[in-house]
Amino acid sequence: MDSLEALRAVLPLTVPIPSPVTNTSLLNPNDIAREEDLLRNPGSLQAWWTAIQTAKEQAIASQKNQALGNPLLGPLASPTSRTNLQRLTYMFESALVHFPRSFKLWKAYLSMRTYYVLGKATKQKRSGARKKYAPMKEMIEEDEFDAESWEGGLDGVVGWEEWKALVGVYERALMWLPTMPRLWLNYLTIFNHPSLPSAFSKTHVRRTYDRALRTLPPSLHNRIWPRYLIWAERAGGPTTVAVYRRYISVDPSMTEHYTKLLIEMKRPLEAAKLLLSLARKAARGEYESPEGKSPYMLLGEWLDVVEAWAEDVGLDPDEIKPEDEPEKKEEEKVEPVSSTGTLMRLAGPMVPADGSGKPVETRPYDPDEDATNPQKLNIEKIIKKDGLEMYKDQAGRLWTGLATYWIKRGEFDRATETFETGMASVLTIRDFTQIFDAYAEFCETLISALMDELASPEDDEETAETEAELDSRMRAFEKLMDRRPFLVNDVLLRRNPNDIQEWEKRVALWGADDEKVAETYTTALKTINPKKTTANAHQLYVNFAKFYESGGVEGQKPKDLDSARRVLEKATKVEFRHVDELAEIWIEWSDMEIRNENFDEAIRVMQRATAIPRNVKINYHDQSLPVQARLFKSLKLWSCYVDLEEAIGTVESTKAVYDKMMELKIANAQVIVNYASFLEDNNYFEDSFKVYERGVELFTFPIAFELWNIYLAKFIKRYAGTKLERARDLFEQALEKCPEKHCKPLFLMYAQLEEEYGLAKRAMDIYDRATRVVLDQDKFDMFTIYIAKASATFGLPATRPIYERALQVLPNKQTAELCLRFAQLERKLGEIDRARAIYAHASQFCDPRTSADFWKAWNTFEIETGSEDTFREMLRIKRSVQAQYNTEVSFLAAQAQGAKKVALEKELATANTDAMAQVEAKAAPAFVASKETAPVNGQENRGGNADEIQIDEEEF
Repeated sequence: MDSLEALRAVLPLTVPIPSPVTNTSLLNPNDIAREEDLLRNPGSLQAWWTAIQTAKEQAIASQKNQALGNPLLGPLASPTSRTNLQRLTYMFESALVHFPRSFKLWKAYLSMRTYYVLGKATKQKRSGARKKYAPMKEMIEEDEFDAESWEGGLDGVVGWEEWKALVGVYERALMWLPTMPRLWLNYLTIFNHPSLPSAFSKTHVRRTYDRALRTLPPSLHNRIWPRYLIWAERAGGPTTVAVYRRYISVDPSMTEHYTKLLIEMKRPLEAAKLLLSLARKAARGEYESPEGKSPYMLLGEWLDVVEAWAEDVGLDPDEIKPEDEPEKKEEEKVEPVSSTGTLMRLAGPMVPADGSGKPVETRPYDPDEDATNPQKLNIEKIIKKDGLEMYKDQAGRLWTGLATYWIKRGEFDRATETFETGMASVLTIRDFTQIFDAYAEFCETLISALMDELASPEDDEETAETEAELDSRMRAFEKLMDRRPFLVNDVLLRRNPNDIQEWEKRVALWGADDEKVAETYTTALKTINPKKTTANAHQLYVNFAKFYESGGVEGQKPKDLDSARRVLEKATKVEFRHVDELAEIWIEWSDMEIRNENFDEAIRVMQRATAIPRNVKINYHDQSLPVQARLFKSLKLWSCYVDLEEAIGTVESTKAVYDKMMELKIANAQVIVNYASFLEDNNYFEDSFKVYERGVELFTFPIAFELWNIYLAKFIKRYAGTKLERARDLFEQALEKCPEKHCKPLFLMYAQLEEEYGLAKRAMDIYDRATRVVLDQDKFDMFTIYIAKASATFGLPATRPIYERALQVLPNKQTAELCLRFAQLERKLGEIDRARAIYAHASQFCDPRTSADFWKAWNTFEIETGSEDTFREMLRIKRSVQAQYNTEVSFLAAQAQGAKKVALEKELATANTDAMAQVEAKAAPAFVASKETAPVNGQENRGGNADEIQIDEEEF
């Protein structure tokens, strides 16, 4: 190992700046031509850059496969690397004399110098690009993840001069290019090197960061602050506090992170005040947590700090003043305003104003939110004001937190008082359970401590006092356990006396005590307000009635149906919030009578419930009317009634109930279908059809469409062709008001009826009507069906007028497809010229790149039936159509459509093969070189068609 003096002897290398005058080894005979060229063209940046890049490549080549030297020298361990550094420094410095503001030169120069001092930089791979306006916390995490590390590097003690020279070069670069953020970032990066000299480790780094923030515009500060904050955290102590205070004054989003650092540095008072300030600002809407924390979550973190550092954060009990005393003293200090003179002078600080002179609302100074103020906090006052008054749903956590604070300070009596006050004021069972569990744990811990103290007595007098206190604590604890169910019940009823579910839970608490259960039900029915109850208010009355019906909780007493009826009778007079609740009362009453086999009574109950008043023009949804006045229009009640009549009533009574439902106009489509099905099951077919007719009159489309479908199907099934004229009238009536999108199935059903039982000509007329009425997207299908039916009935010639009209109506794409069929028809009929004319007509709609099937069909047609002239005419038309479609938009559309078609064909072909064939197809190469060349133009194709017409392209 070389001595320190020997290592220092080879350094410095760049101080002063090397030149051929002082170091002749920097130039060799091969560099003379380059130097002369640079002397002739000193203002050519390209020439300088080419020379530098050539020198860099030579340096890289010369440093390969070199043996490692002393690790303290890092990249400068070998003489070659030291010479290369001097040579590159000389060239860069010479170039910068002429181009001092070239960012390209400075960046390359600094990268080179940084490599020879810091070593080879290795950087972790970033998963993605940084967001433009990312939160500071994410930016810090990204910078920590992407932090550079180095392999080797020059020791800070041995290479002090080189380190200092590197810093000097960066300072010079920033003097010429002060607003280049990349230079600042590269400069700041060197301060993270493990071999950084101690002279640059603290003060110089802080001042450099400050200069960067002062120099760069505010829009670029978000590139400096993440590294500054990371460095400040590593520095620790007052530096961290000073830097973070500066930053959060500009951007409070890092305050939460700063509080965690303060806790780690054991500065809980400052952390607590910052968290309290954030919680208050978030509650006022002035702060939004970057971590998505709510105002209560921030207050909870403040409470955690208070519990952990009770002595350091909170005021001593002796220092806490009564709540009204400070206000009274402030009022005494204020002097009354004099009204005797002409000038009234009001004391007070200046009020800030905006540009228009209007005062800006500002909040008074609060020492509880000032992190620099050493005054401690009044914890109890803050919890009551900022916690319990604002977050009533989190009262349990706040009360237990306050009690824990007093326990940590040794104030057990105040902790007990806090627990009792909390249990008497909370409104949720969750909060109560939280407080009660903490209270019980506190009592157990205190009793355990007193018992441990009695186990090792020191004084008889103190032992007696301890035993008395232990007995008192034991009695209080036992009493607390006995009070628990009642305390829970008080919480539930205090929260909401109209909560039906909680009243049911209260009934369940009494278990098998029938007297208490009945008493609880009676009290509940007297207490609740039906207009303010929660859901299912009727359930309380129903359960009370079932209690009497079943003979108590366990059913040991005889059934008391009279009491159950009285409860339900009373329930029918209650003004519930919804009509369905009253309907449930009547339905449950009817079910109770059925369970006890009082069928006639069940019918009478439903008759009472569905009694129709004189004024039937009542709006069911009118909330201003009582539910009793709107009950007769409850579909739920009538549905139950009709089900009951179908089960135990007669056909006539059931029909009467259905008729009343339709008269009241409360029947829906399902009721219509059920009524008709009921009549059909009882062989009242004509009556069922009348029900359908009434239904289609009540409802409009699309509901009427479903009824017509069922009605017409039932009618045809019943009468077939025996009542053809009536069936026709029904179809015409259905189609009269049917919209376009629903009429297609009706037309098809109508035509099928005529085909099976009527006249073929009428069926064709129906198909013709359908092609004129249905939606445009359905017309092609209708024409296809029409043509098929006409061909089967009247022969192929009868389809010509249909084809001709279809070609006038359908869009271009469908017209082309229909023309192919039309041409095939004409060919079958021997009309070759008509078929050729149809092909020529359809060609204008068919792009040869997307409609290859059409042109292939025409080509086959001309080969089989045409002549050389007709074939040439076909080719001429094809070229003209292709030229017509030869635009960029149509070409892209053709490409997309062609690719889609190829993919579809491939998918269909794959679906028709077995599993192994599909696997082999996937494994096959995408391209296979051909072994046989295509025949040259004019060469005979021995495998071709002998009758094929040979036409050369030059002939056109």
